[in-house]
Formats: sequence, C-alpha cells, structure tokens
Amino acid sequence: MTIHVVQAGETVGTIAERYGVDPTRLAADNEVPPDGALAVGQTLVLRFPRILHTVRQGETLSSIAASYGITVRQLWQNNWPLGGSTDLQPGDVLTIAYFEERLGTASFNGYAYPFVDQQLLAAQLPYLTYLTPFTYGITADGSLFPLDDDALLTAARQRGARPVMHLSTLTESGQFDTGRAVLVLTDEAIQEQLIDQVLETIRLRGYAGLDVDFEYLPGSLAAAYAAFLGRLRRLLNAQGRFLWAALAPKTSADQPGLLYEGHDYAAVGAAVDAVLLMTYEWGYVAGPPMAVAPLPNVRAVLDYAVMEIPPEKIFLGVPNYGYDWPLPFVQDVTRARSISNQRAIELAIQYGVAIEYDETAQSPFFYYTDGTGTEHAVWFEDARSLDAKLRLIAGYGVRGAGFWNLMRPFSQTWLVTASLYDILP
Repeated sequence: MTIHVVQAGETVGTIAERYGVDPTRLAADNEVPPDGALAVGQTLVLRFPRILHTVRQGETLSSIAASYGITVRQLWQNNWPLGGSTDLQPGDVLTIAYFEERLGTASFNGYAYPFVDQQLLAAQLPYLTYLTPFTYGITADGSLFPLDDDALLTAARQRGARPVMHLSTLTESGQFDTGRAVLVLTDEAIQEQLIDQVLETIRLRGYAGLDVDFEYLPGSLAAAYAAFLGRLRRLLNAQGRFLWAALAPKTSADQPGLLYEGHDYAAVGAAVDAVLLMTYEWGYVAGPPMAVAPLPNVRAVLDYAVMEIPPEKIFLGVPNYGYDWPLPFVQDVTRARSISNQRAIELAIQYGVAIEYDETAQSPFFYYTDGTGTEHAVWFEDARSLDAKLRLIAGYGVRGAGFWNLMRPFSQTWLVTASLYDILP
C-alpha cells in the first residue's frame, strides 16, 4: 500500500501513470467523483495487484475463491468496488492478491444504527470480524427496551461478521442516563430482571456476545459496575458467549470527571473478555476545533490501558467521521456539524481549498468560507491518520479496533485496514 497526497495539477490519470496502476480502479477504490475532481492535499490509497483474475462466463465469487484457495470474504476485501455484492459480469477483473506485507492479524468491530444504508453496510461488513447494532437500552423501570435489528443481523451473517448485542444506558430520547445505570447497579431485583432479559435476547437473536456501555457513572459505583460485568461474564461464558465493555479514554486511575470515575480499568479489565477504548471525541460538537482523535492523546490512553489490562483484551476505538465548525468559536454557543470523511473532501473540492495535515495530531484539516461569508474549520480522518492509528494495534499488541461508526461512507478506512492486517473471521 502507498498513500499518495495529491499535489496541485495532478489528476487520477497522472497519479495512476506515475505508479503504474489502473486509473479506473484507483478512482473506484478511493471513490473519486465521476468528474475526477481532486482536492490538493487529499489522500489516495494505492494497492498493487500481484494476481488478477478476469471473470469468465458462468463463474461466481464462490467458484473463483475456491479455485485460488481463498474465501469470498477475502475477495470482497481485495475488491472494494464489489461493494460486498456477488454480482459479476464476464470480463470483470478481480484482484486475488496484492504485493503487501501485513503487520499481522487483528479483529475489527463496527457499530451501526438500524437505519444504516444497507448498500453501504454490505460493502463494509467483509472487513469486520464483528458487527454491533446500536443499541439496546434500559427503560425507566429497569427493563430492556428492544432494537429493530433484523436487517443488521441478516446482513452480518450473509457476509461473515459475528453479531454482538449492545447494551447501554441510552434513553429513548438518545441521551446517556446516569440514573438508569444507578437503578440497575443498586437494585438487585431489577438487575436480575435485566440480566434475564438480556440473556434471553442473546439466545433468541443468536448474538455471539454482549458489549456493555454504561457511561457517566459516579466513582461510587465503580466497584458495583465491575461486579455487574463479572456476573454477566460468568453467565455468558457458560453459554459459550463473550462479554465486552466500553471504557472512557483515561490516562490515570484517579482521572477526575463523571465520564471517567466510574470506569476502573483494572477491575473492568479483569471482569470482561475484552474492552473498547473510546479513543475519540477530543474534538467534539460543543468543543473548539481540533482533531477528533489526536495521536498523542490516543497513545496516552493506550500507555495507561496496557498497564492495567492485558493488551490482548483491548480494542482501540477509531473514529470514522469528522467535524465542521463555524467560526469564530464561542464556548457554549458554537456547535460543530458531524460529517463523513468523504464529505470533508467534497467540501475542500467545492470551495477550492487545500487540505493541510497536522503532523503532531496526525490529522488532516482545512478552512473554508461558505456562501454567506462564514468561515469554517474542518477536522477529519484520511488514509494517513487512519494508518497512524491502526499501526498502534501491532505496536501495542492489542486485539484490534472498533470503528465508530459505520453510518458514513469512506472507502479509505477499509483499504488501509485490509492493507495492514489479515482480518480475523
């Protein structure tokens, strides 16, 4: 894999010629618009085929995969333009293998709401070990409220990703609620009722495991939360299923703040089979313009986490989105707009501005002025920033990564992932 940064005057054609690759495939892999428009400073991912196959009449993905001793999932991973589809036409050219030396194997999880675009989901699922539909919540009386997850479960199974149930304290209005966590963690009867409902849902829906995300817990409930997780794990493991928990991005045991105090890394790590470090949202809706996941901040969380939790239990959280802030930023007034990484590139093209790169944060950004004269700051992810984050998996020896989330398109997320790692089924 090579990551090319577009320079002034370059086109898909001139870049493809420079590297000796097919320009049509280069554009399709990177989702360049039909008019070929590029922004100065945007990244293009180039992968170099070692074995190509031209589809013949009557061949299917399954028959082609079998003839080369690989899986259909690997064919999908090697051919982003397939979009997770099985549709082939005679004359189509598929990449069977690339000239790549991967860093090792890793597991990858992605989160999706039920209203995710099904075509987008189908394209992303082959790059995932797990799919986690978001989210089963808890009602005001401590019961489980359901999720319309049928389509997600079907899609996951069709493309070889294992579904994971997600349990959170998100309310019907879409906000995390401390009170509902308190109710579950302090009332034994309600906790018992909720656990019974969760286990029954996992059994009926065929989930491979459970991912628990209780946020904004007071420190006084840290021990009760770890005990609750330990109880869940014992019950799930007895059924051949696993338990994960999401952790706020801490850098020390005594880090103050409601987001952090209820998450005891050592206790939670001992109580579960794996954790997701929520290593994103330094740049956020209500905060000042900055990178969503600056690399030094991510490293600081990992440095602390691996001291408290075995690395093989850790999933690194990776953002698949960016933010657009109107300027000037005014605390408690300004609100950023969440956008896809692809949309960020489109904005740079639309307003004719160059994308810059912060070498410290390892994150792209740019400024533009809209039609009303308002200046904007945009921070997002590109192939360079994703490459820097995903290399931390091998660097720290952690289990893999969890992508928040799958709702926004960006092919480079998956091109980089598949180039760096053999994705575990």
